[in-house]
Amino acid sequence: MSGGRVTAAALQCGVLLHPTCLPGPGPSGVLGQAADDWIRLLGRTGVGVWQLLPLAPTDGTGSPYSSPSGSALNPLLLDGERLAERGLIEAGAARLAAGEMGAALLRRWPAQPEGVHREFRRWCRAERFWLRDHCRFMVLRALQEGQPWWSWPDPLARRDRRALGRFDHDQRQALLAEALVQWQLQGQWQGLRRLAAAQGVRILGDLPFYVAHDSADVWSRPGLFSVTAAGLLVEQSGVPPDYFSATGQLWGTPVYRWWMHGATGFRWWLRRLARQLQLYDLLRLDHFRALQALWSVPGGDATAEHGTWKPSPGWPLLALLWGQCAGRAQLLGPGGRLGRLPLVAEDLGVITPPVERLRDGFALPGMKILQFAFDGDPANPYLPARIRGRRWVVYTGTHDNATTLGWWHGLDDAARARVEAAVGAPVTAPGWQLLELALASPADLAVVPLQDLLELGDDARFNTPGTTSGNWCWRLDRPIASLEGPLGGYGAMARRYGRGEPPLPTP
Repeated sequence: MSGGRVTAAALQCGVLLHPTCLPGPGPSGVLGQAADDWIRLLGRTGVGVWQLLPLAPTDGTGSPYSSPSGSALNPLLLDGERLAERGLIEAGAARLAAGEMGAALLRRWPAQPEGVHREFRRWCRAERFWLRDHCRFMVLRALQEGQPWWSWPDPLARRDRRALGRFDHDQRQALLAEALVQWQLQGQWQGLRRLAAAQGVRILGDLPFYVAHDSADVWSRPGLFSVTAAGLLVEQSGVPPDYFSATGQLWGTPVYRWWMHGATGFRWWLRRLARQLQLYDLLRLDHFRALQALWSVPGGDATAEHGTWKPSPGWPLLALLWGQCAGRAQLLGPGGRLGRLPLVAEDLGVITPPVERLRDGFALPGMKILQFAFDGDPANPYLPARIRGRRWVVYTGTHDNATTLGWWHGLDDAARARVEAAVGAPVTAPGWQLLELALASPADLAVVPLQDLLELGDDARFNTPGTTSGNWCWRLDRPIASLEGPLGGYGAMARRYGRGEPPLPTP
């Protein structure tokens, strides 16, 4: 990444905060002034990495990990104020709901200069891998009142060429509105990335391994997924029974027809990854272990008990991506070259030696979560003393964990004693003291959720896995300027451990 201050000479520190959590008057944070202020604050305090969750549209529960369109951007993030300032929508439309913003852009579109129209057409051609089918899917979904694609009228569900041609003609204005929303989202996001580069801040994104069954991805290319001609699941994803669940976890997303991906040279996967690397400097690959082998469950099962392990072609896929990324080597920490792959492997849970060999064979950093460390097992791989080498990203907790304060309150006395022994002092500020353990580790990157810096309890938790309500809705209830103290303190603490960058001067 050019233009920033991040070098190969320093370990790094980062903050986890999704853009929807940014403060503002609407129902969601947007890519506007608060996002700019956040980036500048990270630069001023020397915090060099901003980690976020997938930027894709969310599902009905608000989760960005089960998107109806995995390559698109979430319309909730579009900043109407900036559109109005540029004359792209009427001033009174700046606070419209996300679903109405496309119509507002469409009303002003004929008056835009021909050069703007040409730029838009060039962008549409460049994004043809995903854009046209995303627009079709979202318009069809609205016309079918949110019904899943396999229950649509058969010609549209099966993508009959004539039916789609008629649809494209009849709905051309609605399709244009969807495309305009995505174009403006892309422009606002890339503007934020340019600001981040100037501030020496890199952006670490997140990519789910699977795509949702009811998505533009599966509807547009069903042959790549384990579904019937009618769209029903043949095999679905999950994880097997374990200590935490006697029936395993059933995720309900179709597994990949890997033989078909291999026959096409993994073209879909490579384009999917290339799209993500347009958006981020680094990318966390969720459920990395499925690149080596995945748990495949019969499509009609209600639990994950009767699945089987099936091999995945992680080696050839990553080798092809390695070649594709040859011109964009990334650096993370002292000598911390991420091979040529700007990826972080989410390798949590029970990870087998073949998964470790795949991760290490491509020099990918893995993950360590300190909240998992204090169960009393001296061989626990998350214990700070057992984190060896630099190729790791160490977290206090992630979006799926309790806040560290909430976690601390839930520990028994024995676990608390183990934490205090690791910290070397009584625990009075759990988030900050666990963070200090992360910063003191040899890992290339230490990341803390913003909630831990603010010492918030579990009412600020972002997601509780296995539940379907009350998630993904936490918002920062204070202005970005009020975070100067916590972020400044974090940056100063990080520098004591040789992390981060000198803070930028206050403008």
